[in-house]
Amino acid sequence: MKKIILWSLGGVFALGLVAVIVIASSLDGIVTAGVNSFGPKLTLTDVKLNGASISPLSGSGTLTGLTVGNPAGWKNANAFSLGKIHLSVEPFSIMGDHIVINELLIDAPEFDYETKITDSNIAQLLANIEKFAGSGAATPAAKNGQPVKFEVKKFRLTNGQVSVGVAGVAAVTVPMPDLALDGLGSDKGGITPDQLVTEVMKKVSASVITVGKDVVLKGGTAVVGGVRDAAKGATDAAKNAVGGIKDLFGGSKK
Repeated sequence: MKKIILWSLGGVFALGLVAVIVIASSLDGIVTAGVNSFGPKLTLTDVKLNGASISPLSGSGTLTGLTVGNPAGWKNANAFSLGKIHLSVEPFSIMGDHIVINELLIDAPEFDYETKITDSNIAQLLANIEKFAGSGAATPAAKNGQPVKFEVKKFRLTNGQVSVGVAGVAAVTVPMPDLALDGLGSDKGGITPDQLVTEVMKKVSASVITVGKDVVLKGGTAVVGGVRDAAKGATDAAKNAVGGIKDLFGGSKK
């Protein structure tokens, strides 16, 4: 009898282990497909996530190659690219309708800021997101049919860069202030994906637009000495580039 019980327990354990392996192997594809399917509906632009690696056991994961396209009518193909996104999720919560993200870290994102003085690509992208969020359109649902909600305890965006471009002027890349947000959705029992993206993008877009306006309206004086010239990799060259922009926009006066 004991042997039968042991064999039965062993069989249950083996089946459970197989189930975990199947879930782990398919989870990455589910996340990637979900972003690539829902993203364009939210932004009304091209959205592509190259891949995801998430462990339901440890809760750690990485999303790679996320790019968000520009709204129609702007020069560059993409509004921004995030490269790698590191996250720490409550184990197995990703399989339910309330996904708890303990930490979400975006490092070295690249934003392309384009402006026509009265409008910008980043402002238009945010308007698209807010329009979807307020439309009452369906958002992703869990297997139980309930809307998927997120709670992000810690969000950090660090080492960002903004490429500022104006029609007829060569773009200049400048550093972006780090951004920290905590407790997103924590006081509401979670928020839907569109609500989460809206909250984050309001802060991100405000920062990007502020940086862009500093360069365009002040001739770059707010970021003198901090401009990154990736092509030349030299601080002196970067300062010269900022000086050229100051002259171009009438920043230097005699």
